[in-house]
Amino acid sequence: MIGVTGSTGQLGSRIVARLTDVPLRLIVRDPARAPSVPGATVAQAAYGEHAALLAALDGVDVLMLLSATESPDRVALHKATVDAAVAAGVQRIVYTSFVGAAPDATFTFARDHWHTEQHIRSTGVDFTFLRDNLYLDFVVDFAADGVIRGPAGDGRVAAVSRDDVAAVAAQVLRGGPEFSGATYDLTGPHAFTLAEAASVLSSARGRKVRYEPETLDEAYRSREPYGAPAWEVAGWVTSYAAIASGELSHVSTAVRDITGVEPTSLEEYVRAR
Repeated sequence: MIGVTGSTGQLGSRIVARLTDVPLRLIVRDPARAPSVPGATVAQAAYGEHAALLAALDGVDVLMLLSATESPDRVALHKATVDAAVAAGVQRIVYTSFVGAAPDATFTFARDHWHTEQHIRSTGVDFTFLRDNLYLDFVVDFAADGVIRGPAGDGRVAAVSRDDVAAVAAQVLRGGPEFSGATYDLTGPHAFTLAEAASVLSSARGRKVRYEPETLDEAYRSREPYGAPAWEVAGWVTSYAAIASGELSHVSTAVRDITGVEPTSLEEYVRAR
């Protein structure tokens, strides 16, 4: 039995769509929004709700733990969910992490992933970590108004598509000991600068998209009007800063190695949209 948290989201829904021929349990906050998957059972539980998770995970052998939405207490919610999974008898946890996850990662949200990984390791449960790069749709959304602004400098990012991540996750969830204790960086086929991304988008849209580099101070000031909390703004700004630092530039062959298919490039992704 495979359990999937966050199955109503963009990545989770893509994963469950690839698991229609296996025993599947969808763990969701709102059952009315659960994807319609023939034969799947639906259980209601939110991250961190111990009693509800114990019931929802009863009989689940492998758990696809999608990271929760960013929040100040995300690590605590992850830890509580992991603890409930272990208590319920889950044998393996597949967790969507982030490339370069470390306690001092430039991208502040990547630190949350490191702490979650460490907690999973500490429980002794079998695990597989899927460390995703930035998603390609994020890069496209950077240019929603025709301008990409951020402190990314001339750094490169090996952004990956959600579909490629979902394809890897489905293979890993179906797999066995060959994925035990493994950590995979999931990236696109090559790394590009945001200036190069702007050029690709310009060609696809038939109108000019440009990249305007900012300093860190400029980036924080330009985002002040959104009125978002400081921790959230820090995540936005440091996603660009992580590109500048080179922490997101590594290109991995994991998508091809696991799925047998080349990962989607930015050009292919933009053309398809």
